[in-house]
Amino acid sequence: MKQDWKPPRKQIGKPSRSLPVRVWGLLLILVALMITFYWGPHSPQTIAPDPPACHSSSTNQRQASQNDGEAQPPLPPTPPAEPEHIFTREIVPGDNLSAIFARLEISQVALCQIMAADESLLALDILRPGNVLTFTLDEKTRQLVRMELFVDAGKRVIYHRIDETSFDYEEILIPGEWRQQVLSGEIHGSFYNSAISSGLSDQETVTITDTFKEQLNFTRDIQAGDQFQVVRSRQFVDGQLTGQSRVEGARIIRRHRLHSAFLFEDGNYYNEKGESLARSFLRYPFKSRPRVSSHFSRARRHPVTRRMSPHNGVDFSMPVGTPILAMGDGRVSRVENHPFAGRYLEIRHGGRFATRYLHLHRVLVKPGQSVRRGQHIALSGNTGRSTGPHLHFELHINERPVNPLTAEIPTLVSIPKNKRKQFNQRVAELLAVMEQPENKIALR
Repeated sequence: MKQDWKPPRKQIGKPSRSLPVRVWGLLLILVALMITFYWGPHSPQTIAPDPPACHSSSTNQRQASQNDGEAQPPLPPTPPAEPEHIFTREIVPGDNLSAIFARLEISQVALCQIMAADESLLALDILRPGNVLTFTLDEKTRQLVRMELFVDAGKRVIYHRIDETSFDYEEILIPGEWRQQVLSGEIHGSFYNSAISSGLSDQETVTITDTFKEQLNFTRDIQAGDQFQVVRSRQFVDGQLTGQSRVEGARIIRRHRLHSAFLFEDGNYYNEKGESLARSFLRYPFKSRPRVSSHFSRARRHPVTRRMSPHNGVDFSMPVGTPILAMGDGRVSRVENHPFAGRYLEIRHGGRFATRYLHLHRVLVKPGQSVRRGQHIALSGNTGRSTGPHLHFELHINERPVNPLTAEIPTLVSIPKNKRKQFNQRVAELLAVMEQPENKIALR
C-alpha cells in the first residue's frame, strides 16, 4: 500500500539559523528610522523648555539693538552697599526714637545719653517725616559712637560720643541763599484758604494774620474780592529748598483801605509810616524780679554732669507754682515732656522771635493756641534734670539762642529817628518788587 509523503520531522519547527539574523537586522533598521523620524532634531514634535525671562528679554533687546542700529543706554551703577556698622533711617509718620533704637538693637542707655546731650538744643523733640538719622557703631564693640540728624539741607546736628557715659553735639547751620518771591491773590471765603491756595505755607499765613490782628478782624472785616500781596524769601542750599522761609512784606487791600507790614532788622513788623504793628515785648516773663541763678553762656559747667556745655538761656530761682507770663504776642508751637528739660513750652512770636520756658510744673496753654503779651501760660517747677525749683528761659532770634537779658527785642512803638532812613530804604525796595509789572495788582 502506498503511503502519503511527509516532510522530515527535523525541518518542522527548526528553521535555518541564517533567517532570524536577517529579520532582526531589518527590524533594527526599521526601529532606527522610526526614532530618527519621530524624535530627531528636525522633528516638528520637538519641545524645548522656555529660557528664563531675563535671558529671553535681554536676548531680544540685543537683537533689536543690532537690527535698529541703536545703542542701548548703559545700566545705572549699583549704589555701594551701606557698611555693616552704619545705618540710615528716614523718619516716617508714627516713628519715635525709642522704637528706632530698638529696631537697630542699639541700647536705650545710648538713647538716654543722647537725649541728655540734646537738653540744651531740643532738636530731637520735633522729628518730622523726611528728617534722616544716621547711626555709626563701633565695628568691634557695636557701641553707638555717632548719630547725625539731618533736618534739611541747611541744618544738621551731629551727636558724638566723648566717653562711656556721655555724648556731645555739634550744630551745623549753612546760610545758603535766600530768594525772594511775590505771591498774591483775591480773597474768596476765608483769608487762610485763599492764602494757602496762592502757595503760602501754613506758618507764613499764621505770621500774616498775627501781624495784622491789631489792625483788622479777619473774620468780620475781610470781604470777597479783597486782595493780598506777600513778599517772602525762601532758603536754598546748593539749589535745594530747605523749608525755611520768612515773610518780608505784606499788603492787604480791602475796598479803599490799604494795610501794609514790612519786616525790619529788629525782627518786628512796621507799617509804611514806621509804626509798630505789634505790642512791645516784656523783658522778663514774670511780674517779680527773682534772682538769676545761672547766666546765659556758650560754655558753662553743668551743675549735675560737671561737664562744659552751652547754657542757651537764663535760670531764675523761684518757688514751684510761680506764674509765668508770655513775653509777647504769639502762638504756642510746642508743649513737651523731656527727660532732662522737664515739662516745657515754646512760643513763636512772628518774624524772627521764639521763646522757651523749661522745667515747668504745669502748662496752661495748648499747641496752636494764640497768646497775648503778659498772659499766664504756665507755673514754674522743678521737673526734669534740675538742682532746685527754677525757670529756665530762652530767647531765640532767627533760630539761634541769644542772651534774653541783653538782646534787642521789640520795645518800640515806632522806628527811631536814627533808623528812619534805613527803614525807608527797605520799604522802597520791597514796594519796588511788589510794583513790578508781573507782580502788580490793581488797587480798587
